[in-house]
Amino acid sequence: MSILYIVATPIGNLGDITHRALETFKQVDVIACEDTRHTLQLLTHFGIRKPLVSCRSQNEKTASAKIIELLGKGQSVAYASDAGTPALSDPGAVLVREVREAGYTVVPLPGASAFATLLSVCGSADKSVIFEGFLSPKPGRRRSRVRELMESGYASILYESPFRIVKLLADIAEIDNGRRVVVGRELTKLHEEIVYGTAQEVLDDFSTRSKVLGEFSVFIGGKNT
Repeated sequence: MSILYIVATPIGNLGDITHRALETFKQVDVIACEDTRHTLQLLTHFGIRKPLVSCRSQNEKTASAKIIELLGKGQSVAYASDAGTPALSDPGAVLVREVREAGYTVVPLPGASAFATLLSVCGSADKSVIFEGFLSPKPGRRRSRVRELMESGYASILYESPFRIVKLLADIAEIDNGRRVVVGRELTKLHEEIVYGTAQEVLDDFSTRSKVLGEFSVFIGGKNT
């Protein structure tokens, strides 16, 4: 059947993949993915062999046309980004839009997400949470957006690289050093770490480390929490 499946994959621990995701990978004709090398490692781990098609942010528009062509031939396609749920700070949104506009069915397969993983351990009483993903790497734009998010009154979750995490924490502390912050580092992986505290406490922790490594998710509490 001509169906595009949007498949969430583990953000670190391969044991987090769902049974449905594995069965879908086995059943489809083609697997499209953000990085063929990365997805090949995942498939090889589970003994799955399928033709792969690259569909990353740099070629998503043209790759979408190729995938639509495959669907037009009656083939089924699964799409996976490198980790987590496609289209959440990952490619996938353009593909979904193009495929739906072409008249084909798109089926979501839920699973791992750094956003949901961090939020589940924040102990947050905030009823509304803004998912911002990655901010601009430019300092001025980053600080401006952090201020907007913190002044909105809502909680928010950001993603950040190890190269800018201390700068981001410094921006948060400068705006409100008492704001509640939770940082998830290497979530679900071997060296997983979750740090809780005020903005100043978390900044002091990371700024005194000799080396900061890993992938980061950052929760900023709302104004009144």
